[in-house]
Amino acid sequence: MVPQGELRFDPSALSAAQREGDACVVCHKRWPRPRVRVGRLPDGREVVACDDCAPVLPVPRSRPRTTRNDGERDTDAEGPVVEPASATAAAVE
Repeated sequence: MVPQGELRFDPSALSAAQREGDACVVCHKRWPRPRVRVGRLPDGREVVACDDCAPVLPVPRSRPRTTRNDGERDTDAEGPVVEPASATAAAVE
């Protein structure tokens, strides 16, 4: 499960190198190796970006916590699914 407040990325929109953390999730740059953790895949693997691209990613909004009928808080929110800008740009072309 992805921690609340952390971006969750769709792995189908990423290259193999991006899914393995070997390339920036935004610009695909491999060297120097990206080191800023910016989110996770649904299976829990980390997604990274280079120092230049990390600030351009959206800040996740946390879902409001709801109270269930039994009085317990609902905590299974997984957060937003984000498609990297490069995948969106490729789809438009």
